[in-house]
Amino acid sequence: MTPQPLPADPEVTDALAREHGLTDDEYARVQEVLGRVPTYTELGVYSVMWSEHCSYKNSIALLKTLPRDGERLLAAAGDENAGLVDIGGGLACAFKIESHNHPSAVEPYQGAATGVGGIQRDIFTMGARPIASLNSLRFGSLDSPRVRFLFDGVVRGIGGYGNSFGVPTVGGEVVFDASYEGNPLVNAMSVGVVKAGETVSATAEGVGNPVYIVGSATGRDGIHGATFASEEISEDSDAKRPNVQVGDPFTEKLLLEASLEAIATGAVVGMQDMGAAGITCSSSEMSEKGGVGMDLQLDRTPQREAGMTPYELLLSESQERMLVVVERGREAEIEAVFDKWDLHAVQIGEVTDTERVRVFWHGDLVVDVPAESLVLGGGAPVYHRETQRPGYLDATRAWDATDLADLLPTSAETGAGTAGGALVALMGAPNVASKRWVFQQYDHEVRTNTVAGPGPTDAAVVRLKGTTPPAADGPGGAGSPGGAERGLAMTTDCNGRYVYLNPRRGARIAVAEAARNVVCAGGEPLAVTNCLNFGNPYKPEVYWQFTEAVGGLGDACRALGTPVTGGNVSFYNESPDERGGTRAVFPTPTIGMVGLVDDVAAHTTTAAWAAPGDRLLLVSPAAWWHTGGVEASEYLAHVHGTTAGDAPHLDLDEEKAVQAAVLAAIRAGLVRSAHDVADGGLAVSLAESAVFSGLGAEVALPALDARLDAVLFGEAQSRVVLSVAPDDAQSVRALCAEHGAQATPIGTVTDGPLQVTVGAEPALSVPVADLARPYETAIPDAMAAPEARGGPAV
Repeated sequence: MTPQPLPADPEVTDALAREHGLTDDEYARVQEVLGRVPTYTELGVYSVMWSEHCSYKNSIALLKTLPRDGERLLAAAGDENAGLVDIGGGLACAFKIESHNHPSAVEPYQGAATGVGGIQRDIFTMGARPIASLNSLRFGSLDSPRVRFLFDGVVRGIGGYGNSFGVPTVGGEVVFDASYEGNPLVNAMSVGVVKAGETVSATAEGVGNPVYIVGSATGRDGIHGATFASEEISEDSDAKRPNVQVGDPFTEKLLLEASLEAIATGAVVGMQDMGAAGITCSSSEMSEKGGVGMDLQLDRTPQREAGMTPYELLLSESQERMLVVVERGREAEIEAVFDKWDLHAVQIGEVTDTERVRVFWHGDLVVDVPAESLVLGGGAPVYHRETQRPGYLDATRAWDATDLADLLPTSAETGAGTAGGALVALMGAPNVASKRWVFQQYDHEVRTNTVAGPGPTDAAVVRLKGTTPPAADGPGGAGSPGGAERGLAMTTDCNGRYVYLNPRRGARIAVAEAARNVVCAGGEPLAVTNCLNFGNPYKPEVYWQFTEAVGGLGDACRALGTPVTGGNVSFYNESPDERGGTRAVFPTPTIGMVGLVDDVAAHTTTAAWAAPGDRLLLVSPAAWWHTGGVEASEYLAHVHGTTAGDAPHLDLDEEKAVQAAVLAAIRAGLVRSAHDVADGGLAVSLAESAVFSGLGAEVALPALDARLDAVLFGEAQSRVVLSVAPDDAQSVRALCAEHGAQATPIGTVTDGPLQVTVGAEPALSVPVADLARPYETAIPDAMAAPEARGGPAV
């Protein structure tokens, strides 16, 4: 067929390069690399590959300082599409988290849906089968109709794609704060399992091997999506809806099965998802990694729209597509697999020895660039930005709690200004309240391996079907005769308020809390993936936050033995403010963590109390169980409308001792429930366990030289509340002491109200039903407003 004539390309000029997001220095560097002025299509290629989203040009130097080594790691950070850790028994866990913030801000349903789809492909391109999804979501105040619309669309998008794809959404977090008003954060995580040694790398090898595009046809959706993700949200962002990809979960399900079947043939040399920057990214990264080149016949690409140009085909981010390098002579095997699943599998090129990506259009050469010049860690620019400590920290650190009226103790009243009233108010705070409205829209039971899903557990737990616990003589052994199975605990965590007030310590706390949650669910923390959400890196104060936070992540990961397997950086999370400028979100380095549960039947632990009469123990560092005040707390933010002070105290050695003690007690079979002390402090931790179980408690805290609101609602770290059988309390206390922690008896589970005394004086007494009511209704009531729903149909 005679090709249709293409429209004439615009003349490539300095001004056009700037419109593509390249600086003058970067455009000069492109010309130096090529030895000439780039073609229009080549300009597009460099603009997306050197965008922040693809090149990490403002973050890679700092990311390389994170700990990336560990005895369980099977792939170095950044080497593959996702992290890979050994979980024993001949199995490996692949996991990763990524952002889809900007697309979700302008098209919440599809932005969130394609975020879910993209992260799943990162897992199964390695040969791993996804077994669970998680997410971390952040929005502005639910008082805003626009926020309710975004929240509704994002949640429906996650459910619409994930439920159809058939992988359970088992956990995550949802946070509301005014800082995210115009720029929501939508971070998606996927966890998969593969037999060790049976993974596939995103590498092109073997000169002469054919290169295939498989999956869906290519359209115009998502063109310059990577560039869009590398700029601030503005009033013009709605015009960029075409930059948002459109997902098809049913096609993705076919692609999953076809990809795993193709990998099983042994004919696949390398495979990479076509995510950001589409064919451009996958072809250049695979070539550079293998030290080879590619010649691509772009006109062979299956297209779903007429008249597409080489520029559009190379930059399209149409979903559900892979680039696959196949062993020469085995093309028919691969084509048969994808034909069986009714998917495209078209050879569009071959591997060369040129180390260049060359693209042909009906025989004409339209792109000829060195692969190495395009990629992260290769020829893409690397910057070290200016830093400056933010001026706002002077004001936040100067805040003094003495200006705040302390709470009044009460035994029956729960009105304003009383401890009971504050607790009821906090149980209805959107950041504390039940997220049932969210997770009831997700299928978290599909595939029947979910042991502990969303709700009364600090981390989700998923069964590894067919496995057995490790034998006493080492990992991966034959296991116990009881035939119990191992599992994975997984969570996402970050308190952006802490990071805003103290970036280094706040980032440390994000890692520590993720690990603490995994431990409370019965798992041993293994490794982390991260999604680093920050503002504009060209602003010195933002880059100072980023630098400090990365340092804090490294500190905590080294101390807790949880290396970083990879992840994602999302800059430019800013939106217009009322003064005509822009405002960044709270710096939010979201942590995704996985841990190993030796025996899911015996060790999976929830936060719900088991029975009246059980004893409550507060596990804390050996030197203290309460320290600090209400600064940086959810109580201060929700009840008093103030974000101020410093992030809570954290000593990583103390944290490690507490986690070791709790895990040892769980593995010894001595723990009936475990719940960490986090948002809302000790009182909220107790109240949540009461609501989860329908039981109350009589809690007696010793007299302290501290404010009542700090004792009840302060968020000092490294604390976990355990419930244990009466006969086991002393054993748990002894075990904690052996690990350098303490277990302080604080009360007994009852079938009455939640009662707390401090120094023998009544502090609060609230019926469990009065705690459950705001906890369960706060978010559904907010979302009942008619303007909340809207956007694309499910």
